[in-house]
Amino acid sequence: MEEQGQREQPGGERSRSGGIDPASPSVPPKPASLTDPVDSDTLSSSPSTPLDSNWESLDVALSAVHPPRPETETERDPPSLTSFPRTPLGVPILHPPERDPGPGGVACLDRGETGSQRADSLSPTKIDCLLGVGPKEGGSAAYQLFGLALAGNRLSLDVYPKGVALLPELWRSRREEMLAVEFVKLCSNQEGIEGAVELLPRMRGLRSAVLKGGSLKDEFGACVPGRLSTLPDSFGSLQLLTHLDLSFNRLHSLPGCVSTLPRLSTLLLGHNLLGSLPESLGDLCSLTFLSLIKNRLRSLPASLGQLGVLQSLDASHNLLEEIPEQVGALERLELLDLSANKLRSVPETLGSLLSLQQLHLHSNCLASVPASLAALPSLTHLDLQNNCLRQVPAEIESCPAARLRGNPLGQPETPQTQPQTEDASEPKAPPELHLSRDQDSFVVTHDGCTVFLPRGLKLVFPAGAISTVTVTWRLRRPSRKLVRLEHHDFLLSSVLELQPHGISFHKPVSLSLPYSAPRTAPHRQVIIRTFDGASWTDLQSHTVTYRRRKRVLGAAQAPELPQDKLGGQTSRNDKRFLACCSLSHFSWFMVVSRLVEECCSVLPLQGALLVSSADHGIKVTFPPAATAEPRGVRMQVLTVPLPQLRELSGDPQASASPLLRLSQSSALNFLQPVRIQLPLPPGLTGLSLDRSRLHLLHGDPSADTWTDITQQVALQFTHLYAVFEVSHFSWYWLWYTTQRYVGGVVRRVYERLRLHQVQFMALQRKKDPEQVLLQCLPQNKCRYQGPEPSDLIDMLEGEQFFAGFEKGIEIDSDRPDCEAGRISFVFYSHMKNRKEVYVSSSSDRSVQPVRGQVSFYRGAMPDSLPEEAAKKRKGPDSQWLTTLPLQLPMLRSVIEGGQSGQPSPLNLGDEESGFLTEVNLLGIALRIGAEWRSIGTNLGLTYQQLERLEYGHRGDLGRLVESMLFSWARASAGLPDCVAQLVRAMQESGRQDIAEEIADIIELGKRKYRDSLQRAGLGAGSSQEDSAIDMG
Repeated sequence: MEEQGQREQPGGERSRSGGIDPASPSVPPKPASLTDPVDSDTLSSSPSTPLDSNWESLDVALSAVHPPRPETETERDPPSLTSFPRTPLGVPILHPPERDPGPGGVACLDRGETGSQRADSLSPTKIDCLLGVGPKEGGSAAYQLFGLALAGNRLSLDVYPKGVALLPELWRSRREEMLAVEFVKLCSNQEGIEGAVELLPRMRGLRSAVLKGGSLKDEFGACVPGRLSTLPDSFGSLQLLTHLDLSFNRLHSLPGCVSTLPRLSTLLLGHNLLGSLPESLGDLCSLTFLSLIKNRLRSLPASLGQLGVLQSLDASHNLLEEIPEQVGALERLELLDLSANKLRSVPETLGSLLSLQQLHLHSNCLASVPASLAALPSLTHLDLQNNCLRQVPAEIESCPAARLRGNPLGQPETPQTQPQTEDASEPKAPPELHLSRDQDSFVVTHDGCTVFLPRGLKLVFPAGAISTVTVTWRLRRPSRKLVRLEHHDFLLSSVLELQPHGISFHKPVSLSLPYSAPRTAPHRQVIIRTFDGASWTDLQSHTVTYRRRKRVLGAAQAPELPQDKLGGQTSRNDKRFLACCSLSHFSWFMVVSRLVEECCSVLPLQGALLVSSADHGIKVTFPPAATAEPRGVRMQVLTVPLPQLRELSGDPQASASPLLRLSQSSALNFLQPVRIQLPLPPGLTGLSLDRSRLHLLHGDPSADTWTDITQQVALQFTHLYAVFEVSHFSWYWLWYTTQRYVGGVVRRVYERLRLHQVQFMALQRKKDPEQVLLQCLPQNKCRYQGPEPSDLIDMLEGEQFFAGFEKGIEIDSDRPDCEAGRISFVFYSHMKNRKEVYVSSSSDRSVQPVRGQVSFYRGAMPDSLPEEAAKKRKGPDSQWLTTLPLQLPMLRSVIEGGQSGQPSPLNLGDEESGFLTEVNLLGIALRIGAEWRSIGTNLGLTYQQLERLEYGHRGDLGRLVESMLFSWARASAGLPDCVAQLVRAMQESGRQDIAEEIADIIELGKRKYRDSLQRAGLGAGSSQEDSAIDMG
C-alpha cells in the first residue's frame, strides 16, 4: 500500500498551499474520501463544545479545490471565492456555513464518508469531537473544513485547536493521500505531539517538517515552549527531508537521527535548551541554513567546518566563549551571527571566509579582532558594537562596513597587577553589557555585571547577588492596569518590566530609570514605584541630573564621560534626569512625582514628633503610650497659592492654610489624643481673626467629602498657629471665608486642583495626508503654525479617552489600542499623549476629496470623578469632548476611460510564464518570520517604508509581514520579472525553502496552462511533448 501511495497522481501534478488558481482548468476528481457525501444514518449526536475562534477566518491558503456536485432541488451551488468577504488585503475569508437539518431533524453534511465505508473511518461526530466542535456550534463546518487541512501534498494542522489529534485518524482513513504528503506543519504545544511525531517517518516522501512550539503565551506574554524533548530514531528514515523546524521546544541535546538526514538543507533549533552539539552535525553535507539562536551553547563542534555548503549560521544569544578555528573552512558562508555571547576573541581563520557578507559580533567581551576581517572581499556589514575593544587595527577602523559604537576606544588599559594570592585578593570589577534595541534579554551570572539598556536604563548586579539567570526586559506603554497614582501624583516615565518575576536577590541590585523633567512645583519629590504582584510600594530613591555632549564622528580617541554610558551623547547642554534605587525583586517599575512625604514610627512607650519640611509650622506630636503596638505614620502637605485659591473658590477674601494629609499603617484609633499644629491662613493672626469665619475641614479621600468639624474639636490659637487634638488620622484643612456652606466650596476647590487644562490637535502630513498625528497637550504647550487646536478641556491625571474617526474616514480596527473602532489614550500630564495613525476611506476619492473629522470622547468613569467633570457626562453626548476636521485630498490617478470599478485581482506574472495569485502570496506570508526586514530590503522597499510598516503593525508580526509583501506586490504588479525578483529576495534572505516553493507553484501553473491549451487544441507541441510534460 505504501509503495502505491508514493506514486504521483496522473499528469505528475503536485499541488501546494495556495497553488491552485480558481480560474485554472478543473482538477481531476479525487477518490471517495472525506469529501464525498455522507449517509445521515451514520451521524450521531455529541455534546456540544464551543467553536474555536480559529475556524471563523480559516486561511484560504490552506484550501483545496473540490469538484462541484450536481445540484438537487434542495441544494445550491457552493459559493465562489468572489462571494466571500475579504480582508483589507483582498484575500477571501471563509466562514463556516450553518448546518442544515436533515431527515428527522438530524444535521446533514455536504461532504463526508459514505454509509458503506468502514466503521473505524472518520465520521462527522468523530471529527467534531477531535476538533472540540459540537453539532450546534458549527460541527458541520468543522467536518466540511476538515478536508482543507490536507491539500494535495501539504498537511497543515497547526492552525487547528486540536490538530495533532487528527494525524492518526488521517493516517487510518486517507493513507494513500498521506503517503503523498511532502509538507507537514504541527504545533508542538498541543497534547499528543509525541505520538504524532512517531507517524511522520512512515510518510517517506516528506520534504518539510515544521514541529515548532511558541504558539501559546503565558500570563506575561512570553512564548510557551513546545512539548518535544527528542525525536524517534525512525525519524532518520526520511531520506528526502530538506527542511526541519524544531524551534521553541525543550530539546536539551540534538537527536541523533537528525544527523542521518542526507538532504537536510534547513535546520532551525532556536529557542531550545541545547547545551552542546554533537560532532555528527558535520555529517549534514547538504545543510545551507542553521539557526541556533537563544540556547545554552558554550561551544560549537569542530565538525562544523565540514558543512561545505552552509550559507547562514545564527548562534546569537548563547553562552559561547570560543569559536573553533574550523569555521574558517566554510567557503560558502554568507552570514555569521555570533552576537550576545561571551566571546573574548575570534579565530584568525575568519579571514578565510571569502563569501562572507555579514558578520555580527556585537554584545560580546571582545578585546581584539583580527585585521584580516577588513580584507574580506564580500563583507558589507561588520558589527563590533558593545564590546571591550580599546584599540582596533587600522584596517578595521577605516573599514566602511565596521560598526564600533559602545567600545572603550582610546581609553588607557587597566595596569596589570601581580597575581592575586589567597591572602590578599581584591574583588574584580563586574563585566559590562551594552544592549541594543533589538535585544530583549541578557544573562546574569554569579559574578555579577553592569547592564546598559537603551534609552538610558542601567542595572548593576553585584557579585553574588543572584545565581545564573536569563533576565528579560521591556518598556511598556502606561495604561490604567499597570499604573497606580494617588491624588496629586504625576507619572514621569514608561513602565519597565523585568522578568522573571518573584526572584529574590542576595544583595541589592541598583536600578537607574530615566524620566521626563517635572514641571517646577514646590515641595515635591521623585520616587520609583513598584508592584510586586499584590501591592504597590514606593522605593527609597534619589535623583541624578546630568548633561550629555554631542557625538562627534571620528573622535573615538577622546575619553567618554561616565555619564555618557547612560544613553549615549546627544546635543550639548541637554539635561537628562535619572531616578536611582535599590531592588530586592523583579517586577514592574515606574517613576512618579508625588508630594514630599515625611514618615516616622510611633512606639508604645515613647512619644514622637513629626515636622513637615514643606512648612515647619506644621507639627504632629504623639504623647507616650499613644499606641499599644508600633505603627508607621506618613504626612504630606499640599500648599495652594493664595491667588489660585481665591480664583477657584470665587471668594476674593478667602484664605486657607496648607492642606495636611495624614495616614497610618493601623486602622485602630490612638489610645491618647494626638496634637496637631497648623499655621493660620495667610494675613491672619490669633489676635485679629474672626473665629466665626474660621473653619476646620475634615476630608475623607475615599468618599470625596469635606466636613466642617470646627464645633467638634477644641481649637486653641496662638499668635500664628491653630492647635487641636484628634484620635484618628485623615486630611485637615483650615479655611477662613465668608461662605456659609464651607464643605461644598472646599470640595469644589479640591476637585479643580486635580484637573489639568489641555487642548487636542489633529495634524496631517503634507506629503502623506493619510498619516495623522493625534496629540493632547497642556494649555501652554500648543505653540505651532497650523490647524487650530480645540478649546480648553479639563482632564484628570490617568483618565482614559478615545479618538474616533467619522464621516467617511476609517482606521484599522485590528490595532491593539483600538476599542470599538476608536483609538484608546490615557492622559498623563508629563508624558507625550500622542499617537500616529494611518487612516483610509471607503469613499470614491477619484471624484471628490473626503471631508471627515475626528472626535474625542471620554473613557471609563475614573475613581473619585470631580463634580465639574461629572456634569459634562449627562445626556446623549455625555462622553463627547471636542471634534476636529480632517480632509483626505482627491486622488490624482483615475482609472482609464474615467470609469471606476472594482480593482482587478492581484496576480504577479502571466499564465504562460506562470503567476502567483493573492492566495499564493498569503500562503508565502505565513512562512515568513523574523527575517521580514531582510526580505523587504532585498525586494527594494526603502527604510522609511519598512519603518512605517513596523510602526503600523506593532505587536502583530503576521499582519506586518502580510502588509509588507502585499505592498511590494501592488507596486510590482505588471512588471515582467517581479516573480524572479521575489525568488531572489528569498534566496538572499536565507529562505531557500520559500524560494523552492515559489518555483514549484510557478512550474505547476505553467504545466496546467499547457495542459489547457492541449485540451483546447491550441497546443503546438506533438504527442511526445505532451508525454514529456506528463512525465515531468
